[in-house]
Amino acid sequence: MRTRCISIAKPELASINEDAVIARPSCIAVADGAGGGGVFAERWSQYLLSQLPDTPMETFAQLDQWIDRIWEPYYNESEELAKSMGGGMLLSKFYEEGSFSTLAAIWQTDRIYWATYGDSVAFCYHWTTQELQYSIRHLSDFTKAPYLISCKDPLDSKGFASGSFDCSEDAIYFVASDALAHYILMMYMVSHPNRFKDELDTVLRSHTRNSTYVKSALYIAKPDFNATLSKLLACIGHRHNLARHLDKLRRLSLLALDDYSIGVMQ
Repeated sequence: MRTRCISIAKPELASINEDAVIARPSCIAVADGAGGGGVFAERWSQYLLSQLPDTPMETFAQLDQWIDRIWEPYYNESEELAKSMGGGMLLSKFYEEGSFSTLAAIWQTDRIYWATYGDSVAFCYHWTTQELQYSIRHLSDFTKAPYLISCKDPLDSKGFASGSFDCSEDAIYFVASDALAHYILMMYMVSHPNRFKDELDTVLRSHTRNSTYVKSALYIAKPDFNATLSKLLACIGHRHNLARHLDKLRRLSLLALDDYSIGVMQ
C-alpha cells in the first residue's frame, strides 16, 4: 500500500492548525483538535497520532486502555507549559477542561480495519462499482456536537465505532477531518439523489450551516463523484493547489471554513 497525507489550516491570519494527520506504511489517521473547548487542541491531536499503535483498535476497551496508558505524560507536559505561559486563566481552563480531539484511523494488516471516535471519518471507495463506504452513520450526524477524546476525562463508548473494509485493488481508503468528510459524503449522496433522498432531506430540514451546503450541492447538474474525488485527491501532494481548490469550494458554499486534513491509502 502507498500512503500519503496533507493538512492545512483555515485561511485566516495567524490561524493555528488544530488538526493532525499521519501516513505510515500500513496506517493512516487524522485527529481533529477541538479548539471550541479546552486548550492546547493542536498539541493533543498531534500527541494522539504520535502515540497511535500500529495495530488496529477493534473495541472500545482497546481505545480506552490506550488513552489510559498515554494521557499522563501529555497532561503533565501541558500543565507545565500552561504554568510557563503565566498560569492564571490558561492554567485554570486546562485544569477544568483539558484538551479535546476526535480520531479516525485505518490500518492494513490481514484486512483493512478502521476505528473512529467523534466526527472524523474513515472511507473506502471502489472506483469500479462506484460504491462509497464510510464510518459515520448519517450525513445529519455532522450537525450534532461530536464526541471528543479528552486528556483527563473518561471516554464514552457511544463515541466509538470500528469495523473493516474489503481489501480490493480497485479501492482507495482515506480518512478526513469533519469539514472535508462532510463535503465528500455530501457530494457522494448528491450524485445519487434518489438513493439518499431521505438523508439529504433530513439535513435540509435541519436549517443548519450544513443544510446550506447540501442546498448548494443539489444545484449542481448531475455531479460526477468520480471526478469530485479525483480532483480532491490530485491536490494532496500540492499544498497550493489544494488551498485554491478548497477556496473555490467555500466560495460555492459547498464547504465549511475549517482546518482540513486527509490521509490516503491505496
